[in-house]
Amino acid sequence: MLLTGIDIIEIHRIKDVCIKYPERFMKKVFTDQEISYCRGRYPQIAARFASKEAVMKALGTGIRGVPWKSIEVYRQRGKAPEILLHGNAKNKAEELGIKRIALSISHSRNYAVATVVAE
Repeated sequence: MLLTGIDIIEIHRIKDVCIKYPERFMKKVFTDQEISYCRGRYPQIAARFASKEAVMKALGTGIRGVPWKSIEVYRQRGKAPEILLHGNAKNKAEELGIKRIALSISHSRNYAVATVVAE
């Protein structure tokens, strides 16, 4: 069975929350590795936020089902980004029989979008 999730977000919304609650927002939603990768770049932060939302939709959990940090967007230099699951997110994926999650992310000047396909 294939499960899909998609999310789009306005980058300025992420920028606004980062300015209003800089440390609180970042520490709640992103792993240390994600924070290090983004280095305060709002399009990258927004793309990772959209990725986490898309995964939650594919898992059918919404934001109540799994903590933000249990879904991690990981990227090695020169390679496509990947989804790493931890804790509750990993458990939910195992319950659903998910072995792999493909991720596609993009951003423009105003929007960031992410699509996932889980199989």
